Amino acid sequence: MADSQFALLAQRRFLPFFLTQLAGAFNDNVFRNALLVLIAYRIAGLDAGAIGLWTNLAAGLFVLPFLLFSASAGQWAERVDKARAIRHLKLAEIAIMLLAGAGFLFASLPLLMLALFGMGTQSALFGPLKYAILPQALQARELVGGNALVESGTFLAILAGTLGGALLMGRAQHGPAWTAVCGVAVAVAGWLASRAIPSLPAVDPDLVPDRNPLRQTLRTLRVLRGQRAVLNSVLGISWFWFFGAIVLAQLPAYARDVLGGNEQVAPLVLALFSIGIAAGSLLCERLSGRRIEIGLVPLGAFGLTVFGIDLYLVRPAATGASGLGALAFLQAPGGLRIALDLVLIGVSGGLYTVPLYALVQQRAPRRRLSQTIAANNILNALFMVAAALLALALFALGLTIPQVLLATAVLNGLVAVYIFSLVPEFLMRFLSWVLINLLYRVRSRGLDALPEEGPALVVANHVSFMDPLVLMGSIKRPVRFVMDHRIYRLPLLKPVFRAAGCIPIAGAREDPALMERAFEAIAQALDAGEVVGIFPEGGLTRDGAIQPFRPGVERILARNPVPVLPVALRGLWASMWSRRDSALGRARLPRRIRARVEVEAGPPMAPGTASAAEQERVVRALRGDDA
Repeated sequence: MADSQFALLAQRRFLPFFLTQLAGAFNDNVFRNALLVLIAYRIAGLDAGAIGLWTNLAAGLFVLPFLLFSASAGQWAERVDKARAIRHLKLAEIAIMLLAGAGFLFASLPLLMLALFGMGTQSALFGPLKYAILPQALQARELVGGNALVESGTFLAILAGTLGGALLMGRAQHGPAWTAVCGVAVAVAGWLASRAIPSLPAVDPDLVPDRNPLRQTLRTLRVLRGQRAVLNSVLGISWFWFFGAIVLAQLPAYARDVLGGNEQVAPLVLALFSIGIAAGSLLCERLSGRRIEIGLVPLGAFGLTVFGIDLYLVRPAATGASGLGALAFLQAPGGLRIALDLVLIGVSGGLYTVPLYALVQQRAPRRRLSQTIAANNILNALFMVAAALLALALFALGLTIPQVLLATAVLNGLVAVYIFSLVPEFLMRFLSWVLINLLYRVRSRGLDALPEEGPALVVANHVSFMDPLVLMGSIKRPVRFVMDHRIYRLPLLKPVFRAAGCIPIAGAREDPALMERAFEAIAQALDAGEVVGIFPEGGLTRDGAIQPFRPGVERILARNPVPVLPVALRGLWASMWSRRDSALGRARLPRRIRARVEVEAGPPMAPGTASAAEQERVVRALRGDDA
């Protein structure tokens, strides 16, 4: 298995695809930005109204294919070999770039608009292939790293293409010719890279396509029904594109009119934002321990709001200066703080989006993943259109650019609070991720053996009050833990346990009604295909040794015969949250800051052989002699 996400760049199952999509993202943005420069500066006879008309028409023509063809693209991606489909699309890109080259050479806006619509169509068809290919080519533990590389590479390619398009077309002599040559050359390079992508067979070759685009669009959106986690993730991704569309659209004018910058400052602020996105994306694997850690999503969401508000506070109105170069802008009062805010907004965006894309790829049904990505692309396009309309409305109300950016940041905070109140799993994972990473250094092994879908029972030894949080932060699927009602009601942890859907239980002698309710809740959760976690010892160990497993777990399996994943916890007995110091009659003090904790799982056990005694034997063997 690769040691880090960068090791994927040396493997054929990833590198050719990565280079192919990198070339495509770069070419898209070279073409689009060169076209904008051509319209604004190089075609004689266009007044301000005509320039605005052609510029907005260009933006609409690029987004329109995502609304028209994403649904069909999702079906197509499931019916064909993805590597072969990508090669066909790259050949089409060469033809489109030849058309665009003719448009640049003859300064023909109709030809260029036709080419732009073609590039939008090619991008719409490529989208479902781009994200559906990753879970087919990569292992589960590589998804976060693979998505991080794709996201960071894409934004850096967008930055390079944006700057490259403006520079090429801005050349005093032969700008259109240089742009035309670059477009065709990059398209050919992308096609050559695509030829090395290994074959990826169709996941549903018998799928019958619907040739009615409107009906198929509605049908594609319905793919998200019944997949709550996937739907929420798709909506979260689309919201980021809403946020990003408003911010990116304002940056050029913000750099000129508010920051007082010259032609150097607009590329600089775009570069800071893009570099931040790339850095945040690459940080995801490091922070998540190569797992899909949706606890990073709230961190990213609130970062977008906090740093967006600070961007306004630094410069709530135009500076009054003009013509500042990049260095002069950075040396001006507040310049470095603005630069840092732009980078951190980008970092927050990377932390926000990468786990969501990985979660969609992990939890969407494999045979419908391409259509799920297509539905995501449709919603992205709709949210981007809504973002443009909102920005126009805010400007019509008299808001300035800093005020529009502030309103977007505040709106993002309100939407984040609303989403996380509806979907507490995101916030719960965030809180457990923060707590566990502050208190421990957790190393896990064998947890990938947990089935990716369907009901399952996780059984573990019980060492400390933090055991459920350690396991929540280590297991990639949501787990509903059964726990002693006294632990469940601990003041600081109760909101986390409630958000996680934990099930409080009491002994038969203490509260028989609560015990029966707990067993009924366990059965309902397993019937619904969820994962339930239980500590069969019935309470925390008082001496560090594993206590006998109680037969209640056999009652659970008698009603719901599901796979059992045995898990051993090591290193928690010496923590301040165990009963070690209580037994010694002294204060609970940590022996080490961020002590090492190990979580090790064995192979899943069949329900017919998973008696309480056998589960205890396996967990003892997994734990060894360490407490």
